[in-house]
Amino acid sequence: MVKAFYTAIIALAIVVGASYFEQVYIKNTFGEFNAVTSIAYEKTENQTAVKDDILAVQELWLEKKKSLHVFIPHNDIKEVDLWISEAVTLVEKEMWEDALSKLEVVLEITEQIPKTYLLKIENIL
Repeated sequence: MVKAFYTAIIALAIVVGASYFEQVYIKNTFGEFNAVTSIAYEKTENQTAVKDDILAVQELWLEKKKSLHVFIPHNDIKEVDLWISEAVTLVEKEMWEDALSKLEVVLEITEQIPKTYLLKIENIL
């Protein structure tokens, strides 16, 4: 009986620890990505962005998404891929307003995804 109790406590500790790691990892990853995207957004807003600025955002995203596939749905990842790709093309064509709207969506997505992994009652139920 005592052995089963300890096993249950250890299993619970592992689950809680893994959940905490997941939250911290996702928050840090998206925080870093959001910071880089914000810089690209500001450059686009000032109309000083070049294709390489947005490509830098895209390269960082490609690096980060390799490990994010484990934690978040593939549809969310694909959505970010799409918006960034569109922003690259629009900045290259100097279509600033359209590029800004795409980058705004990327920023919003990167703020919302980590919120869905917080230990909050609405995320559990």
